[in-house]
Amino acid sequence: MSKMHIKTGDNVIVISGKDKGKKGKVIEAFPAQNKVVVEKINMVSRHTKPRRQGDDGGILKQEAPLYASKVMRICGKCGEPTRIGRKVLGDGTRARYCKHCGEVLDD
Repeated sequence: MSKMHIKTGDNVIVISGKDKGKKGKVIEAFPAQNKVVVEKINMVSRHTKPRRQGDDGGILKQEAPLYASKVMRICGKCGEPTRIGRKVLGDGTRARYCKHCGEVLDD
């Protein structure tokens, strides 16, 4: 399992690909595949069959995972897309911080 700089709930901006420049919130993170799902980003069409009586089939639009390296965390204080650093705080806990302004990002 690899470490990722993005966690579920982070606000991110896409830095490459067809959705470059779009912002969204991370819905789900998959550290084993190094991928994230961001709301309203990387929308794909999924053709589904009705599985039970009364279910609707058809073409559904849903978010697909994209590589975590294609997104950058947006700092809550300075509002900039930023690289993430890690440091040990005074009480011995580790936290992520903004490399631009030094703000601690973990809540």
